[in-house]
Amino acid sequence: MSLNDSVTDEALTEAGENLASLLLARKQTIATAESCTGGWVAKVLTDRAGSSAYMLAGIVSYSNSAKRDLLGVTETSLQDYGAVSEPVVREMVAGALATTGADVAVSISGIAGPDGGSKDKPVGTVWFAWGLSQTDTEAVVEHFSGDRDTVRRKAVLFALQGVQSYLENR
Repeated sequence: MSLNDSVTDEALTEAGENLASLLLARKQTIATAESCTGGWVAKVLTDRAGSSAYMLAGIVSYSNSAKRDLLGVTETSLQDYGAVSEPVVREMVAGALATTGADVAVSISGIAGPDGGSKDKPVGTVWFAWGLSQTDTEAVVEHFSGDRDTVRRKAVLFALQGVQSYLENR
């Protein structure tokens, strides 16, 4: 599915099932650290019965204070780069791994709109990171089009597929 298309509930379910199957096959666990998606990745991963076998925790850290207090994101990163940035999503992954003990973590921080964008970070800008450790983490930025719901749906799908691809290449 192209992220230029609208993202259906069925597409999200399929991506969640695919990642869940991979985690189960590898006997790995996952934690999520979400901001703009508000726990939607965790929701998709826990829609499947028996999800406690692979899903350890979902942390919704919407505010900067939650990112600091729950995930250990540094004030320096928040001040110097903003919440929607590569350093922050990398620190969110590290914090989720440290807090939960999961094998892999995914983080998302973005501007879903309709307000909040700037010239440097327009609405639809979303940073992602996933990793197995603080030193083995990948981060990527995407720029999605659409309204708030569409941006969030695209972000959830991208996150699920991104973690799966990352794990498959390990």
